[in-house]
Amino acid sequence: MEETMAFSSLRGCDRCPADDMLKKHEQSVKLSGIKRDIKELCEAVPQLVSVFKIKDKIGEGTFSSVYLATAQLQEGREEKIALKHLIPTSHPVRIAAELQCLTVAGGQDNVMGVKYCFRKNDHVVIAMPYLEHESFLDILNSLSFQEVREYMFNLFIALKRIHQFGIVHRDVKPSNFLYNRRLKKYALVDFGLAQGTRDTNIELLKFVQSEAQQEDCSRNKYHGVTGHKGPLSRPAPKTVDQQCTTKTSVKRPYANTQIHIKQGKDGKIIKQSKTVDVISRKLATKKTAISTKAVNSVMRETARSCSAVLTCDCYGTDRVCSVCLSRRQQVAPRAGTPGFRAPEVLTKCPDQTTAIDMWSAGVIFLSLLSGRYPFYKASDDLTALAQIMTIRGSRETIQAAEAFGKSILCSKEVPAQDLRALCERLRGLDSTTPKSAIDPPGDISHDPAASENTDHKASHVQAAQAQHSEDTLYRRDSDGCQSHPRDCTANPEGWDSVPDEAYDLLDKLLDLNPASRITAETALLHPFFKDMCS
Repeated sequence: MEETMAFSSLRGCDRCPADDMLKKHEQSVKLSGIKRDIKELCEAVPQLVSVFKIKDKIGEGTFSSVYLATAQLQEGREEKIALKHLIPTSHPVRIAAELQCLTVAGGQDNVMGVKYCFRKNDHVVIAMPYLEHESFLDILNSLSFQEVREYMFNLFIALKRIHQFGIVHRDVKPSNFLYNRRLKKYALVDFGLAQGTRDTNIELLKFVQSEAQQEDCSRNKYHGVTGHKGPLSRPAPKTVDQQCTTKTSVKRPYANTQIHIKQGKDGKIIKQSKTVDVISRKLATKKTAISTKAVNSVMRETARSCSAVLTCDCYGTDRVCSVCLSRRQQVAPRAGTPGFRAPEVLTKCPDQTTAIDMWSAGVIFLSLLSGRYPFYKASDDLTALAQIMTIRGSRETIQAAEAFGKSILCSKEVPAQDLRALCERLRGLDSTTPKSAIDPPGDISHDPAASENTDHKASHVQAAQAQHSEDTLYRRDSDGCQSHPRDCTANPEGWDSVPDEAYDLLDKLLDLNPASRITAETALLHPFFKDMCS
C-alpha cells in the first residue's frame, strides 16, 4: 500500500478518467485473451472438459502455460488443480523426463507431485495439486527474519530431495519455489529444464543428457575442414560430394563402407555395390576423383592458415583476435534464468553438477538479506559474470575459474564486498552510513567484442569500473520498480541482529568454485538452522 501511494505521488495525485478507461480496456482485452486460450486448450485436449472446470490462466512461460481448474471429487467437494499445458513443440523425451521427475521425486519434501497427465496428439497437460502462493516481490520486505530462515530451510529440504535422485533442476528461483505464507507450505516446481547427474536415478534424464550431447556433437562435427574420426555407427552423408567436402580425407575405409552397405532380412550385411550397375560405379569413381582434388586443395589452404593459428597473439590481452573468433565455440548447458546462473554456467564449463542449484539458492538468499529483487540483471553472460565480480571480487573469480579449467581476464581489479556490510547498506540497516551514500559497488561492463576462446579456455572480459545508479546493477522487476530498503521500524523482527551464521551460509552458497560449494544436505546442518528440524 505504501509503495503504491509513493508511486502515485510521483505521477501526481489527480487521476485522469482516461487512465481509468484505458486500464479497464486493458483488463477487458486480457480477460478475453484468457477466455480464448482456455477455449483453445479445451478444443486441443477435449478430455479435460469431462474432468475439470478451468477457471483461469495463472501463468505463462516460454515452454508452457498454467491454468487454475477445479475437479469434482466423489465426496462432493471441489479440489483445486494446476494444469500445466506444455507447448506442442516440446520434445517427447523432455516431457517424459519431466513427468518422471515429478512422479519419482515429487509429492514430498517440498517437491511438487503429479496427479494426472493428459495427451491428445502433440498436446500434453500435466495436472498437479494447486498451492496458493504469494508473489516473492510483494512479500520480500515484509518477511521477518525467522520467516527467511524457514524459507531457506524448506528450500534446502526440496533441493536435498531432488539431488538425492541425481536431478539438477537448473532453474531454481523464487517463482519456481511456491510459498504459502499463511499455511507455511512450500513447493519446488517446473522441471522442464532439469538434467541428470552422471549417476542419476531418473532414467529418462540420461536420454535427455545423451540427446543434448549428440546435438552438441552434430554442431561441431563438420565445422570447417578439420574433421575428426567418429564412431562407425554415425549417420552417413547422403551424397559423395557432401562427404568429400566435410572430411579431411577420402581414404577412410569406413567412410565408403557407410554408403555402400545395407542389411538383409536375415540380419547379414550385403554389399550394395553388387546391385549397382557398371555405369553407376564409373560415375561414382569419377566424382571421387574430382572431389579428391577439391579436398587436396582445401588441405593446402588449411596448411597455409596453420601459421596464423599458431601465432594468435590475443591470449592474455583484453581483446579477441579474428582467429579466435572464427573458431568454434565450446558448447555447454546454459539453461536457466538470467541472474541466477552460476559462474561455471556463464563460462560454459561442460561438467555442471547440482552445485548450480545451490548457487541459485544463494542468489535467492542474497535477495532476502538485502531486500533487493532481482539482485542481478544482465543482458548477456559476460555482463552477468562481471556483475558477480563486483560482489565476489575479480581475483577470486579468476582463481575459481582456473579450478574448473577456465581463464578469465579482467582489465581492472575489483575487490570483494563484505556481504554483511553490503546487505545492511542496501536494506538501510547501517545507521552509520548516510542515506545518500547507499550505493551499490558499481557495475562492470565488458567489451561487446569479447567472447570465450575454446582453445585458450578463456573468457575475455573487458572490464571498467563505472559509477552507476542503484537501479543499474540491482534491477527490481520487469516494470523498473525497485524494491526499496526496509523501514526497520515497520517490522524489526530479527533484522536488527542478523547473526554471523547467516552471512557465513551465504558465503558458502556463493562459493565461486562448484567443487567446494556447500551442498543442500550440508546446508541443512549449518548453524544458521540450529533448533530447526527437517
